[in-house]
Order: sequence, then C-alpha cells, then structure tokens
Amino acid sequence: MAFKVKKTIDEINEKIKRGEAVVVTAEEMVKIVKDVGPTEAAAEVDVVTTGTFAPMCSSGAFINFGHSTPAIKAHRVWLNGVPAYAGIAAVDIYIGATEPCEDDPLNKVYPGEFRYGGGHVIQDLVAGKTVYLRATAYGTHCYPRKYLEKEITLKDLPYALLCNPRNAYQNYNCAINLSDKTIYTYMGILRPKAGNANYATSGELSPLFKDPYLRTIGVGTRIFLGGGVGYVAWAGTQCNFKVPRTEKGAPLSPAATLMVYGDLKQMSSEWLVGVSILGYGCSLAVGVGVPIPILNEEVAAFAGLSDEELFTQVVDYAHDYPNGIKRSYGTVSYAELKSGKIKVLDKEIPTVPLSSMVKARKIANILKTWIKEKNFLLTEPQAPFPGTELYPFR
Repeated sequence: MAFKVKKTIDEINEKIKRGEAVVVTAEEMVKIVKDVGPTEAAAEVDVVTTGTFAPMCSSGAFINFGHSTPAIKAHRVWLNGVPAYAGIAAVDIYIGATEPCEDDPLNKVYPGEFRYGGGHVIQDLVAGKTVYLRATAYGTHCYPRKYLEKEITLKDLPYALLCNPRNAYQNYNCAINLSDKTIYTYMGILRPKAGNANYATSGELSPLFKDPYLRTIGVGTRIFLGGGVGYVAWAGTQCNFKVPRTEKGAPLSPAATLMVYGDLKQMSSEWLVGVSILGYGCSLAVGVGVPIPILNEEVAAFAGLSDEELFTQVVDYAHDYPNGIKRSYGTVSYAELKSGKIKVLDKEIPTVPLSSMVKARKIANILKTWIKEKNFLLTEPQAPFPGTELYPFR
C-alpha cells in the first residue's frame, strides 16, 4: 500500500525543535480522526500523547547503596523491613514492588491488608523520605563486614534505577465473580454472583491501544515514566501479539507489554504510588505515557481508535481464571465499561476501574506540554520486538 502521508521521526523532531509540531492527546486524536478521517489527520497531526496510571505489579528498582568501611558483600538486605534481592553484587540490590514486609501476617488473618511492601518503599524514596537499610553477610577476605545498618535517602544513593519488567498492558480482562462468596484478587474485591465488574486500562488513552502492532514503539523508545523520562528496554514479560483482534487491529484480550526503565531520581511520588490490595498483596501504581509519532494514515487510524472501538473479554475470577480455563462471558467495549455498567448473562453489572482516567489524562497532557515546549524529542526504535515482524505496514 502506498501511503498518501509519509513522515519520519527525524522530520517530526525537526518540527518539535522549531516549535511547529502539532501535538494532541489520544482523546483529542479520536475526535480529529472522526471529523476529518485518518489521512487528513495524519497530514495535520505529528504526535499523539497517551497515558495510563494503574497498579503494575511487575515493577521494581535496582539500587546500589554504596560501599561501607569495612566493606560488605550483602547476602540478605531489608529496606524498611521489606526484603530486597541481594544476589547481584556486593552492594547492588533489587527491590520488587510486590514484596511484603518480612513480618507481614500475609493472608493468615484473612483477608490480609498488606499495608507496606516494595512499592511503598519506592514511593517513600522518591518522596524524599529516609529509608532504613539492614544488611547481613557471611564475610570474605575482601568483604569482611557481616552486618550493616544505616539510613538512606534517594538523594544519597549512588545509583537508583526504576526497572519494570511488565508495564502498560495492552488491554486486560474485565473481571467478575460468579461464585457465591466475595473473593479478593489482583483485580480488586469481586462481589458474589457478578456483583461488580472490574477493569484495568484507560481505554482510548492507553499507550499500546494507540499503536496496536507496536509499529512506532521498540527498544529505546523514550517515554514518560513515573513523572520523569524513561525508556523502553524490551518487550515486557507475557507480551503476546498472537491474539484475536478487531477488523481495525485492536486486540480483544491481553496482548503486548513493555519492559521499561528510568532514573528513579527524576521521578515523583505522585506517579509512583505504593498500593495495598486487600487479600492479594502489595503493588505499585505507575504512571506511563508513550508518544506516538504519526508517520502515516495507518498510524493515525490506530491512534484515532475510540472507546467504542476498543473491547475486552469478561472473565470469571472465582473458578475459570484460577483454574486456567480460557472462557469469556462476553465482549464489552471500553465505552460500556466507562459508562458505569455492562450487561453480562442478562444481568446489569456496575463497573469499577482500577486505572485512573484523571491521572491518565494528566499524563497525556504533561507529555504534550513537554513536547510542545521542546523539552522532549522522540526516539527512533533501535530494534523491534519479536513478533512485530508478523505485522508490517500494509
């Protein structure tokens, strides 16, 4: 197919530097495409900004807490009582967002509250709070110290990198509970007999919905992450391109994900928030925004997909999901989900979002402002993800 509109990322960046780039949010792009069509929209718009803010369990941070005197090769490490993984190097650790405090009763008192975990440690660090570090070691000739306690702050750490193995899920299930009792899941509390339906993306604002085949997103893509600038490292864990899609290319079930990273010292506790999920565990709510360069009318059409054109599956989390049964109780649009109710099994069910539309919209507008003020340039992906070669430009 020969495109009527053809742009490159370099050309768009030159327009950004001159202050001439037309930048709109994903919500604004939906209206533009509806009004003038994808070809005219592609000619008019250079960049579409996106946003999502929701719990993203597969998150964490690499930290170097600095050498002590005498030196220590840490074997076990805790930050505010939360275990961190120390099997990297002498004073390098990884704190995972879902790791609870060591003395947390977990679900022994059911449902557990999971008041503090790795996600809360990360939030405290970016908020500038003091975190208590404790480390033990077995001792070596080069690292003789066997115990260390000290207070740390993000400012004082030699190195701190937010590194999230799976963020920005491209679509996700809508969860219901068909059993006779309340259940507690990572999708939140689900009331019996389909008493509520919980969903987890920002729909037409969600980054990977706006580029469903990841034509413009790859290794090295610069993004908004946690209030600062981050980058895409690779496809995220559980990334899956081989899913059913609509005629317009939108995935109908959970699909692509991103592995992302960025300097934790640039980030903000507004966009990295520790989460306690009743009866399930700890997590971290993460703010992510991806700019979509409008290279041609096909990209414009994808970026213009509306909530009415984006769908997900309704899944039972009481029996089917925990038992690995692949069954859908209906396909619903994000317009329906955002309306506050859906109809499933001839029953009207209230819907509950786990993601914040208010914050997703704010992220898209922040990223738009950064670009318009020439403080954020787009990056050319250095490599595509495995699987994207199956879906070249038409």
